This record gives sequence, structure tokens and C-alpha cells, in this order.
Amino acid sequence: MKTIKAYWFEPADGVLQYGDGRKPVVGETHEISGKPAFCKNGLHGSARALDALKYAASNNIWIVELSGEMEIGDDKIAATKRTYIKRVAAEKILFECSRRFALSVAHLWDMPEVVREFLETGELTLRAAAGEAAGEAAWAVREAVAWAAAWAAREAVARAAAWD
Repeated sequence: MKTIKAYWFEPADGVLQYGDGRKPVVGETHEISGKPAFCKNGLHGSARALDALKYAASNNIWIVELSGEMEIGDDKIAATKRTYIKRVAAEKILFECSRRFALSVAHLWDMPEVVREFLETGELTLRAAAGEAAGEAAWAVREAVAWAAAWAAREAVARAAAWD
């Protein structure tokens, strides 16, 4: 029987969704009946941890093996069997990754210094100030874009009127 190593984030309450109610336990295998179908029926996982992150509802990621009948997509797999290999409480890892991802695009905007310091150090005492500074910067960008769009629309209307 074919098995695929995958990653799966457990739900926030620690039990399987959609009224299933079972809890994942290392070494156990859960099975479902019926044909697997994405987001309808099946025990899901992703071949890449980064893909699994799109569906994360908690900070707890499992390394699992999917088997049985499977539907395989670009970023997820639905299977009739899922064996739980290892559970990782990944809050610290995810916090570090999110800061690195944000820093990777820092060159695309005029980042306030407190935001950069928070992203580089992870110092939690800077979190609120960094969030406020980033929010103010975002509002400034939105306002500038809105004014530019309004001005462009005004010019387009004026040109169209002149042609009439």
C-alpha cells in the first residue's frame, strides 16, 4: 500500500473537525469511509509543510503518513487513512518564520525602525508599537493610492469629455 509522508496542523481544540471528535495520538491511525474529496471527506495533509501552513488552525503541526485511497492536489492530499507519527508544538518556529518572511520583503517599503527592530529581534515589548507603526504606514499608502486613483479617474473623465 502506498503511503505519503505529509504535514497536518491539528485544529485549535485538538480534535478532528466536522463532528468527528477523535484526537490524534502518536502511533495511531484514523480511517474514514467513502471516497476522499477535498474539504468534504477525508483525512488531509500536505506534502510540504509550507503548504500545510495555509490551512493551519493552531500552532501544532503533525508529521503524518497518508494512505489508502487518496485524492492528490497541488497543495493538499485527502486520504482514507492518516497515521500520526510526530506532533510538534511549533509556535516559536512559526514566529521566527513569520518574522523572516516579513523581513524578506522589507526592501519594498519604507519600514519604520520599530517594525524592523521587532522583526529582527522578536522582542515582544516592541510588538504593539511595531503593529501601530505598520498600521499607520499602511493607512498612508492606502490614502496615497486612493488619491492617485481618484486623480487618474478625474483625468480620464476629463479626457473623455473633451473627445465628446
